[in-house]
Order: sequence, then C-alpha cells, then structure tokens
Amino acid sequence: MITTAQIRGARGILGWSQGDLAERTGISATSIGSIENGITQARTSTLEIIRNVFERAGIEFLGLDGLRKQNDFIKTYSGASGLSDFMDHLYKVCSTIGGEVVLFNAKPSNWIKWLGNDWMQMHSDRMEKIITNVSYKIATKYGETQLISKKFAEYRWFPEHMLTDRAMYAYGDYLALVNFDNNDLSVVVINQSEFSQAFKVLFNIAWESFGKKIDDEGR
Repeated sequence: MITTAQIRGARGILGWSQGDLAERTGISATSIGSIENGITQARTSTLEIIRNVFERAGIEFLGLDGLRKQNDFIKTYSGASGLSDFMDHLYKVCSTIGGEVVLFNAKPSNWIKWLGNDWMQMHSDRMEKIITNVSYKIATKYGETQLISKKFAEYRWFPEHMLTDRAMYAYGDYLALVNFDNNDLSVVVINQSEFSQAFKVLFNIAWESFGKKIDDEGR
C-alpha cells in the first residue's frame, strides 16, 4: 500500500490540492488531510482507491517510498479496477488494430476472482464480436476446463510445472506482465513493438513444441 508521503508527493507532481484528490476519489478533503497528517489510519480499501486514481493520472509508485510520473513506454495498473482498465485497453487495441494476441500462463480463476463472472462474460461477448480481426491464443495448464475465453480464442494445455501465477500478454505493440497475488494485483504494460514481437515468436515456438490441442469437449 502507498504511504502518506507518497500521497503528498503524488499530489505535488500532479499539482493537485487535497480538494482535487477528494473530488476524484469521492473521499472527503478532511479525511484526506487526516490521512496525510497521520491523524487517521486509512483502511486498505481507501488507500487502494487513492492509489488507483493516481495511477490513472500517470503516477507510478516505486517500493515503500518512491514515485514518479509514468511515461508512454511503461504503464502500471493495480487492483481490481486496474485489471479492468487493462482489459479495456486490451480490447481497444484488439478492436482498432487487431492482429495476433497471445496469453501465456492463463489461470481463469485469477481473472474471475478479481473481475467476477459477469464482467468476464461481458468481455467475452465483446471480444467475440471482433473475432474476425484477431488471432487469439491462450496457454493454460494441462487439464484446465474453465476455458472462459473459448468463444474467441484457441486454447492449448501446457505442463503445469511451466506455469505460475504470473501471466504475460503480447498484443499490438504491447507486452504486459500480470502479477496475481492473494491480496494484491499489478499489471505492467510495456509499449515497445520489438518486445511484443519477440515474445510472440517465443510463445509460438512453445505453442507448437509443448502445447496440447484441446477438443470441443475440453479433452
């Protein structure tokens, strides 16, 4: 979680007053002042709201006390709202640019945990509508039957020892690294076409070498 010093520092970088932050978060300016001054111990959910607002405004938090303005090369998302924003970005790139999309190390329960079944159904429905523009491949663990994106993507099973709770996407000019933890989630997106293309090459080698095709009944 972010610290009070990081909150003050982020406001300073953006030129926001406590009132500006209050307006964007829905948290009163009085409460924000009390948090920054150490009078109030903020709940984790409150700090997550504040952090997400700052990250959407282009602030990247580093370690326990650092921060900086994000550039166009790297963008960081965090928490459930951050994952939702990232998936919206993925959809936007797919719908406007199309092309090949690859996802290595998909564990469907992670996405459902953070976004919920209804959100994932909405995403699946909108992706299905643009399927003619996109070639989508997903690598998941051997025996996985919860294929939540099968309407628009091809799945293959991979040996479980090759997979963890870290996932990687390559789409358009972007390479994204998704880190699922029990109580936290972060997505780092690198806007660099050479990285994206290189990962797609490696993914496709693994896809042909280790991936097991799955039939319509998930076998």
